[in-house]
Amino acid sequence: MDSLTFLSTMTADEFKALHGVLKLDIFRNEKTGKNFFGFGNEYGAVYAKYPTEPIKEAMVSEVATSSGETFFLLHNKGEHSATKMETL
Repeated sequence: MDSLTFLSTMTADEFKALHGVLKLDIFRNEKTGKNFFGFGNEYGAVYAKYPTEPIKEAMVSEVATSSGETFFLLHNKGEHSATKMETL
């Protein structure tokens, strides 16, 4: 998978409020074995460790691949988060 750049991160509740949905449903693509989440008529990716590591503190990040593609990623708090190195 491409390396990801995290553009923004919010709690699942903040994400639902922003997109005007009441729930995030997690699905599994039986052909590929990959998981994704649906919200309204849209969808996003679920972090690779799911379901082995269940989602306990749900966060949604907008991420960009090195090729410029952007998508939403559902993950646990602390998973895939950026580390602040310094403030100038």
